[in-house]
Amino acid sequence: MKSLISGFSQHIEDALNIIKASDFRSTDQPIQNVVISGLGGSGIGGTIISEIIEPIANVPVTVNKGYSIPAFVSESTLFIACSYSGNTEETLMATKAAIQKGSQVACITSGGELMNVAKENGFNVISMQGGNPPRAMLAYSFSFLCHIVDFYGIASIEVNKQLAAAAGLLDKEKAAIHEEAEQIAKKLFNKTAIFYAVKGNTGIASRWRQQFNENAKMLAWEAEIPEMNHNELVGWEGGNSQFVPVFLRNKDDFDRNQKRIEIIKEIMAQKTDLIIEIWSKGESSIDRALYLVHLGDWISYYLSELNQVDILDIKSIDLLKAELAKLPLND
Repeated sequence: MKSLISGFSQHIEDALNIIKASDFRSTDQPIQNVVISGLGGSGIGGTIISEIIEPIANVPVTVNKGYSIPAFVSESTLFIACSYSGNTEETLMATKAAIQKGSQVACITSGGELMNVAKENGFNVISMQGGNPPRAMLAYSFSFLCHIVDFYGIASIEVNKQLAAAAGLLDKEKAAIHEEAEQIAKKLFNKTAIFYAVKGNTGIASRWRQQFNENAKMLAWEAEIPEMNHNELVGWEGGNSQFVPVFLRNKDDFDRNQKRIEIIKEIMAQKTDLIIEIWSKGESSIDRALYLVHLGDWISYYLSELNQVDILDIKSIDLLKAELAKLPLND
């Protein structure tokens, strides 16, 4: 896993080469909405890109993380199926439902049944090498999603320029990222982290929580500002120093949310002796998102070492899948 995390910026560059070589076919059908369907490490890229493009997308973009699909899905829907293995049963069932609705389908996968479905139906598909943990392939899936939303005219993204710039930023900040990640991991050792981000960045907070779960074998959760001001903030009345709020911040976050965070910190400081703020770096929203993602990946890696756990082990998920495999799957 260490080599895969280290290769994040190279993965972006590899993805750009794959994008250049792709042979996507355009469509004359109008697109009135977009559904991005995927779970776990295969699906988090959809959550992050949907938030990044929300201010510039010309149609609604919905993230789907289950077996079923929204009732509005139709022939005017661009349905993007994301499954690294190609065998995620929830994504496969949702994709088949979208096909029945006549949707325009594009697939991101390394193979498996989703690749078969794409080839059989002549769908646009973009792929990467298989055999790795899906969570370690985010740079590929995120880059491919940038390409797809740009190709279909959903949101204008200078894909080559922006992704290349993000890769360059990560390379430039490599030493600083490692240093900060190791320091933060030591602070969070034997603690329970709670990740807070303002609306538009909660997908990144979700990624941090997922990486702590899978890589470091730690419970954590995330919440959105300002929504958490109306509920979870009261929960801090029962808080203590076991819980560490981690604020993922951007200098261009809405000013009133910035002020909210300062007040929230004062309230939380009455219950916990450690509050962590992490500021993104970069010029674009893609820069800042990928910077925070990569930093979080490294923190989870260092925590896996401190916790003395096998970073690759996902036996709980494997057990769940084995038990589900014994049950019939009714399409």
